[in-house]
Amino acid sequence: MTFAGIEDRNAIEAEMAWEERDIATTLYGLLSNTAGKYPNHNAVSYQIFSGPRDKAETLSWGQLHGKVTQAANMFRALGVGPKDVVAYVLPNCNETTLTLLGGAVAGIVNPINPLLDAEQIGSILRETGASVVVTLRPFPKTDVAEKTAEAVKLAPGVHTVLEVDLLRYLTPPKSWIVSLIRPKLKVGNQARYLSFNAELAKHSTTLDFEDVQEDRVACYFHTGGTTGMPKVAQHKYSGLIYNGWLGNRLLFTEEDNVMCPLPLFHVFACHVILMAAVSSGAHVVFPTPQGYRGDGVFDNFWKLVERWKITFIITVPTAISAKMQRPVDADVSSVKTAFSGSAPLPLELFKRFEKATGVTIVEGYGLTEATCLVSCNPTDGPKKVGSIGIPLPYSDVRIIKNGAEAGIDEVGEICVSNPGVYAGHTYTEVDKNTDLFHDGKYLRTGDLGRMDSDGYLWITGRAKDLIIRGGHNIDPAEIEEALLGHEAVAFAGAIGQPDAHAGEVPCAFVELVDGASVTTDELMAFCKAEVQERAAQPKHMEIMDELPKTAVGKIFKPDLRKSAITRIYNASLEEAGSDARITAVIDSKKRGLVAQVALNGADEGAVGDVLGAFIRPWEVV
Repeated sequence: MTFAGIEDRNAIEAEMAWEERDIATTLYGLLSNTAGKYPNHNAVSYQIFSGPRDKAETLSWGQLHGKVTQAANMFRALGVGPKDVVAYVLPNCNETTLTLLGGAVAGIVNPINPLLDAEQIGSILRETGASVVVTLRPFPKTDVAEKTAEAVKLAPGVHTVLEVDLLRYLTPPKSWIVSLIRPKLKVGNQARYLSFNAELAKHSTTLDFEDVQEDRVACYFHTGGTTGMPKVAQHKYSGLIYNGWLGNRLLFTEEDNVMCPLPLFHVFACHVILMAAVSSGAHVVFPTPQGYRGDGVFDNFWKLVERWKITFIITVPTAISAKMQRPVDADVSSVKTAFSGSAPLPLELFKRFEKATGVTIVEGYGLTEATCLVSCNPTDGPKKVGSIGIPLPYSDVRIIKNGAEAGIDEVGEICVSNPGVYAGHTYTEVDKNTDLFHDGKYLRTGDLGRMDSDGYLWITGRAKDLIIRGGHNIDPAEIEEALLGHEAVAFAGAIGQPDAHAGEVPCAFVELVDGASVTTDELMAFCKAEVQERAAQPKHMEIMDELPKTAVGKIFKPDLRKSAITRIYNASLEEAGSDARITAVIDSKKRGLVAQVALNGADEGAVGDVLGAFIRPWEVV
């Protein structure tokens, strides 16, 4: 099937209503259909190291089906019913895929970012009511096992922890060395610890329970948290299957090999890519536990593409930028398309990638709260670089401004209704769903955007990212796009820093291209020339060795805001002659970012006089 634009989308919708399509009702039904059609085709491959000749483990669709069935039976034997929760805190490996799919078949699966701290993980475990947790057995160079043990201590509902041992992916002599230097785990929590693979092997490859043919909640995904504390979104079978169906209808076939170095706790990898493979029979390759963050992945990327005869590359703008700092040193002629998400792609980066590889990038848009996919640039039709494309089949997108639908090219909030939106019940915390929907049906995404006259959707910023200077709204994207036009700049993030008079003023943080050299004064002068709106010109510029990023490559702005708050507040305290200092900035669910102040003998009232001039809250510790 080609996807050339709005005409194709309309033709697909005209075939029949979504509810009339003859597709599986449950995830297990979908997986069983694909395994029945392509039992011997490759399904998933994983290699713990990034080298093009390193050991890899591949499961066929028949093997994957059998192991997912065993995993589901194992979870049921541990007391997990349709409304019970299996959480996992894992890097990428084949056991992660088995836990994701098997957990959603047996009950509700809850992927958790292993980069979060123990307190955050514990909070998510309590919120979801998890009873079983799958995590790593202690392993060198990672604290996932230790962190999870601390988190489980904070979640008394967890009764069982299943350990995945990455040792089996190693070959001698590395496997011998790890056996000798493996850290010892002091558990100190209420859960019993079992081996994931030893328990898995005890169970049948035939399902021991009825796969009830009804739609239900199957996943809990916490949000990426680029603007604040994670919330937990609920995903139903219908949303998973919709995302998989889109990938099958518009992108993948059983002949495709897909490179996906994205984490299996994020909807992009889990729903857009893996579910599309489950639907189509495509083969997905996951290189290294950390994906794009893994050692040598960028250096070996093109050789891995050659090894696996990759036809689709799954990427994000930050990863594209990193790839463009390496030569294309392998045969990449098998690649048909690169699919990019998570953030709008700068035009210059698009041009550099296309020139270097001969591969066109297709940009898409989705969000955790909508299960994922919303829009995509046509694979076979006109692509508007920087646009997130046209709404996908059965996705109804509205731009809402001041409670009414905006006109063409008028900026408002992007609101979405599609089979992935669980209207009225997006978050597990009931109060978080208040005011989340327009007209009771359309999910308010929090993204600002516009629809052009050709029906293409453009993101212009985050509603929460807006810099509000004296009541004037400034879109940080204007500053970031200007800075990315400088040849020395690889990544840029703009935020509002506290200001006693205007509330906020713009400031910017940049990460340079490897080997590049530029001063902050030169970047400030560049912005002055390139940022047309005077109020949007940054008042502070900072060059960092590396910008903080989420696991899918988005600039993590809370860390930038914390840095700015600390810098501004401490400078103001010092200027006032106070010995008080900001020791930390914490993220409170109810108050947002809160600066913590150590008085160091200073008068609290005097400190209040200084910090009271700013809009961000503070507290004495």
